[in-house]
Amino acid sequence: MKAVAKPARTLLGPKDHALILIDHQSQMAFNTKSIDITNLRANTGILARTADGFNVPTIISTISRETFAGPLFDEITQALPNAEITDRTTSNAWEDENFIARVNALKKDRLVICGLWTSVCCNGPVLSALDQGFEVYVVADACGDCSVEAHERAMERMIQAGARPITALTYLLELQRDWARLETYDLTTGIAKQYGGAFGVGIEYVKAMFEAH
Repeated sequence: MKAVAKPARTLLGPKDHALILIDHQSQMAFNTKSIDITNLRANTGILARTADGFNVPTIISTISRETFAGPLFDEITQALPNAEITDRTTSNAWEDENFIARVNALKKDRLVICGLWTSVCCNGPVLSALDQGFEVYVVADACGDCSVEAHERAMERMIQAGARPITALTYLLELQRDWARLETYDLTTGIAKQYGGAFGVGIEYVKAMFEAH
Protein backbone atom coordinates (compact mmCIF):
# COMPACT_ATOMS: atom_id res chain seq x y z
CA MET A 1 0.00 0.00 0.00
CA LYS A 2 1.28 3.48 -0.90
CA ALA A 3 0.18 6.72 0.74
CA VAL A 4 -0.91 9.61 -1.47
CA ALA A 5 -0.99 13.30 -0.47
CA LYS A 6 -4.71 13.84 -1.01
CA PRO A 7 -7.67 14.29 1.35
CA ALA A 8 -10.20 11.62 2.20
CA ARG A 9 -13.36 11.74 0.12
CA THR A 10 -15.40 12.16 3.30
CA LEU A 11 -13.70 15.44 4.21
CA LEU A 12 -15.85 18.45 3.41
CA GLY A 13 -14.87 21.10 0.88
CA PRO A 14 -16.53 24.45 0.13
CA LYS A 15 -18.03 23.33 -3.19
CA ASP A 16 -19.18 19.78 -2.48
CA HIS A 17 -22.12 20.32 -0.12
CA ALA A 18 -24.93 22.57 1.05
CA LEU A 19 -25.49 23.85 4.59
CA ILE A 20 -28.98 23.69 6.10
CA LEU A 21 -29.83 25.70 9.24
CA ILE A 22 -33.19 24.80 10.77
CA ASP A 23 -35.22 26.67 13.40
CA HIS A 24 -32.51 28.61 15.24
CA GLN A 25 -35.25 30.79 16.70
CA SER A 26 -36.11 32.38 20.03
CA GLN A 27 -38.96 30.09 21.06
CA MET A 28 -36.98 26.98 20.21
CA ALA A 29 -34.01 28.22 22.23
CA PHE A 30 -36.00 28.99 25.40
CA ASN A 31 -36.27 25.34 26.42
CA THR A 32 -32.93 24.16 25.02
CA LYS A 33 -31.09 22.63 28.00
CA SER A 34 -28.50 20.31 26.44
CA ILE A 35 -26.10 23.13 25.55
CA ASP A 36 -25.49 26.59 26.97
CA ILE A 37 -27.36 29.09 24.80
CA THR A 38 -24.30 31.32 24.47
CA ASN A 39 -22.28 28.42 23.10
CA LEU A 40 -25.13 27.41 20.82
CA ARG A 41 -25.37 30.89 19.35
CA ALA A 42 -21.60 31.12 18.91
CA ASN A 43 -21.49 27.77 17.11
CA THR A 44 -24.35 28.82 14.86
CA GLY A 45 -22.43 32.02 14.15
CA ILE A 46 -19.38 30.00 13.10
CA LEU A 47 -21.50 28.09 10.59
CA ALA A 48 -23.21 31.15 9.13
CA ARG A 49 -19.98 33.16 8.82
CA THR A 50 -18.16 30.17 7.34
CA ALA A 51 -20.88 29.55 4.78
CA ASP A 52 -20.87 33.19 3.78
CA GLY A 53 -17.08 33.45 3.55
CA PHE A 54 -16.56 30.20 1.64
CA ASN A 55 -19.62 30.73 -0.59
CA VAL A 56 -21.33 27.54 0.54
CA PRO A 57 -24.93 27.31 -0.74
CA THR A 58 -27.14 27.62 2.32
CA ILE A 59 -30.78 26.95 3.12
CA ILE A 60 -32.28 28.67 6.16
CA SER A 61 -35.64 27.42 7.33
CA THR A 62 -37.89 28.50 10.18
CA ILE A 63 -41.05 27.13 11.71
CA SER A 64 -44.04 29.46 12.12
CA ARG A 65 -41.74 32.47 12.41
CA GLU A 66 -44.49 35.11 12.60
CA THR A 67 -46.98 33.25 14.79
CA PHE A 68 -44.98 31.02 17.15
CA ALA A 69 -41.24 30.47 17.12
CA GLY A 70 -40.10 34.05 16.54
CA PRO A 71 -37.00 35.57 14.95
CA LEU A 72 -33.79 33.87 13.92
CA PHE A 73 -30.61 34.26 15.92
CA ASP A 74 -28.82 37.50 15.07
CA GLU A 75 -25.69 35.45 14.37
CA ILE A 76 -27.41 34.07 11.28
CA THR A 77 -29.13 37.21 10.01
CA GLN A 78 -26.01 39.34 10.45
CA ALA A 79 -23.81 36.89 8.57
CA LEU A 80 -26.38 36.19 5.84
CA PRO A 81 -28.54 39.32 5.69
CA ASN A 82 -29.87 38.68 2.18
CA ALA A 83 -30.56 34.97 2.54
CA GLU A 84 -33.94 33.59 1.54
CA ILE A 85 -35.79 32.10 4.51
CA THR A 86 -38.25 29.27 4.00
CA ASP A 87 -40.94 29.22 6.69
CA ARG A 88 -42.89 26.03 7.39
CA THR A 89 -45.61 24.53 9.51
CA THR A 90 -44.13 21.00 9.44
CA SER A 91 -41.71 20.03 12.20
CA ASN A 92 -39.95 17.84 9.63
CA ALA A 93 -38.71 20.25 6.99
CA TRP A 94 -38.33 17.36 4.54
CA GLU A 95 -42.14 17.14 4.35
CA ASP A 96 -42.45 20.75 3.17
CA GLU A 97 -42.67 21.15 -0.61
CA ASN A 98 -41.07 24.60 -0.68
CA PHE A 99 -38.13 23.37 1.36
CA ILE A 100 -37.66 20.34 -0.89
CA ALA A 101 -37.78 22.56 -3.97
CA ARG A 102 -34.85 24.53 -2.56
CA VAL A 103 -32.90 21.35 -1.78
CA ASN A 104 -33.43 20.07 -5.31
CA ALA A 105 -32.45 23.42 -6.84
CA LEU A 106 -29.01 23.24 -5.20
CA LYS A 107 -28.24 19.86 -6.78
CA LYS A 108 -26.02 18.78 -3.89
CA ASP A 109 -25.98 15.16 -2.73
CA ARG A 110 -24.02 16.04 0.42
CA LEU A 111 -25.78 18.04 3.14
CA VAL A 112 -24.57 19.54 6.42
CA ILE A 113 -27.55 19.97 8.75
CA CYS A 114 -28.24 21.32 12.23
CA GLY A 115 -31.29 22.63 14.05
CA LEU A 116 -33.45 23.00 17.12
CA TRP A 117 -34.50 20.72 18.57
CA THR A 118 -32.11 17.87 17.80
CA SER A 119 -34.74 15.16 18.28
CA VAL A 120 -37.41 16.83 16.19
CA CYS A 121 -36.55 19.49 13.61
CA CYS A 122 -33.04 18.17 13.02
CA ASN A 123 -33.75 14.46 13.36
CA GLY A 124 -36.67 14.50 10.91
CA PRO A 125 -34.91 15.92 7.85
CA VAL A 126 -31.66 14.06 8.56
CA LEU A 127 -33.36 10.67 8.66
CA SER A 128 -35.51 11.57 5.65
CA ALA A 129 -32.52 12.75 3.60
CA LEU A 130 -30.53 9.63 4.46
CA ASP A 131 -33.49 7.47 3.51
CA GLN A 132 -33.50 9.10 0.06
CA GLY A 133 -29.81 8.50 -0.53
CA PHE A 134 -28.25 11.81 0.53
CA GLU A 135 -24.95 11.94 2.41
CA VAL A 136 -25.56 13.84 5.66
CA TYR A 137 -23.33 15.49 8.26
CA VAL A 138 -24.86 16.74 11.53
CA VAL A 139 -23.27 19.67 13.39
CA ALA A 140 -23.84 18.38 16.90
CA ASP A 141 -22.96 21.55 18.81
CA ALA A 142 -25.18 23.76 16.64
CA CYS A 143 -28.12 21.58 17.73
CA GLY A 144 -29.80 21.44 21.11
CA ASP A 145 -32.72 19.83 22.88
CA CYS A 146 -34.87 19.98 25.99
CA SER A 147 -32.46 17.66 27.84
CA VAL A 148 -29.04 16.14 27.39
CA GLU A 149 -30.75 12.76 27.13
CA ALA A 150 -32.99 13.91 24.27
CA HIS A 151 -30.04 15.42 22.36
CA GLU A 152 -27.77 12.40 22.82
CA ARG A 153 -30.41 9.84 21.88
CA ALA A 154 -31.27 11.84 18.76
CA MET A 155 -27.60 12.04 17.78
CA GLU A 156 -27.23 8.28 18.29
CA ARG A 157 -30.30 7.62 16.18
CA MET A 158 -29.01 9.76 13.31
CA ILE A 159 -25.51 8.24 13.50
CA GLN A 160 -26.98 4.73 13.48
CA ALA A 161 -28.87 5.69 10.31
CA GLY A 162 -25.64 6.81 8.65
CA ALA A 163 -25.17 10.50 9.52
CA ARG A 164 -21.65 11.79 10.25
CA PRO A 165 -21.33 13.96 13.37
CA ILE A 166 -19.10 17.05 13.34
CA THR A 167 -18.79 20.29 15.31
CA ALA A 168 -18.97 23.89 14.16
CA LEU A 169 -15.26 24.58 14.61
CA THR A 170 -14.45 21.33 12.80
CA TYR A 171 -16.59 22.57 9.91
CA LEU A 172 -14.68 25.84 9.68
CA LEU A 173 -11.24 24.25 9.88
CA GLU A 174 -12.16 21.45 7.48
CA LEU A 175 -13.11 23.94 4.79
CA GLN A 176 -9.87 25.87 5.31
CA ARG A 177 -7.69 22.78 5.83
CA ASP A 178 -4.48 24.38 4.57
CA TRP A 179 -3.09 27.54 6.18
CA ALA A 180 -1.35 28.30 2.87
CA ARG A 181 -4.78 29.06 1.38
CA LEU A 182 -4.26 32.75 1.91
CA GLU A 183 -7.48 33.84 0.24
CA THR A 184 -9.46 32.50 3.22
CA TYR A 185 -6.79 32.67 5.93
CA ASP A 186 -7.95 35.98 7.43
CA LEU A 187 -11.57 34.87 7.16
CA THR A 188 -10.89 31.65 9.04
CA THR A 189 -8.79 33.20 11.79
CA GLY A 190 -11.27 36.07 12.09
CA ILE A 191 -14.20 33.70 12.66
CA ALA A 192 -12.12 31.71 15.14
CA LYS A 193 -11.17 34.85 17.07
CA GLN A 194 -14.79 35.97 17.28
CA TYR A 195 -16.48 32.66 18.05
CA GLY A 196 -13.79 30.04 18.62
CA GLY A 197 -13.36 30.24 22.38
CA ALA A 198 -9.92 29.30 23.66
CA PHE A 199 -8.69 28.54 20.16
CA GLY A 200 -9.60 32.04 19.06
CA VAL A 201 -7.95 33.59 22.12
CA GLY A 202 -4.80 31.62 21.28
CA ILE A 203 -4.77 33.02 17.75
CA GLU A 204 -5.12 36.56 19.07
CA TYR A 205 -2.30 35.99 21.55
CA VAL A 206 0.14 34.60 19.00
CA LYS A 207 -0.60 37.39 16.53
CA ALA A 208 -0.28 40.11 19.15
CA MET A 209 2.82 38.79 20.91
CA PHE A 210 4.80 37.35 18.03
CA GLU A 211 3.32 39.04 14.95
CA ALA A 212 2.65 35.55 13.59
CA HIS A 213 0.84 34.92 10.31
